[in-house]
Amino acid sequence: MPKSPHVQPAIILVNPQMGENIGASARAMLNCGLTDMRLVNPRDGWPNERAIANGVGAFDKMFPVQVFGTVSDALKEFNYVYATTARPRDMVKPVFTAQSAIEDMRKRHTTKQKTAILFGAERTGLTNEELAQADAIITIPLNPEFASLNLAQGVLLCAYEWSKSQYSAPEKFLPTGDSIPVLHEEFDRYLSRLEDELEKHHFFRNPDLRPTLIRNIRSLYSRAEPTDQEIKTLQGILSALIGNKLQ
Repeated sequence: MPKSPHVQPAIILVNPQMGENIGASARAMLNCGLTDMRLVNPRDGWPNERAIANGVGAFDKMFPVQVFGTVSDALKEFNYVYATTARPRDMVKPVFTAQSAIEDMRKRHTTKQKTAILFGAERTGLTNEELAQADAIITIPLNPEFASLNLAQGVLLCAYEWSKSQYSAPEKFLPTGDSIPVLHEEFDRYLSRLEDELEKHHFFRNPDLRPTLIRNIRSLYSRAEPTDQEIKTLQGILSALIGNKLQ
């Protein structure tokens, strides 16, 4: 079962024209953990077979879609509403990026406020009258010469910011399976062996540069953060090259 809609923003599509876009928007929402979609005056009515097909099962895991005749009816139960627009309007309202809007929503949710995001029709976006009913505006910085987004793309950009606030992931992660970073003892053993073989094969032609070269080689391997298995592989490569197994 989806979570209570009161702990997440509702996504309200105003005058959506194509069922395919409604379905793609639902899919984008569920990808990002949002489950409350509402429609205002959908052109082809609701339920819509094309929307359900393009949702690829998303609607089965979301709250039942609510349909309203007007924007004002759709907004009655919300405390704070954000409207998306790519064009500057002559309205004095707070303007958020998608990320800052989600941060603002989460603060409001801690005080039991209900929030929603309005998206306009595919061809025209939200009208000034529809925008006027929102409390704030969300704008996404895009190429000013081509800022138009598909409806589902706009939903995905906002929903993804919600997803980032809900589902944590490390900024950097190196999956190593069962292998772990090599012990310094084994790392030093490999580097010492490599240094000996380089010496035997006259790599260090200038004795004065030898300490610097050795430090650089060590730094090169250190940056790679080798695992124990990778060092074993490097030992095997070295053995194959010199025809001498590691004792």
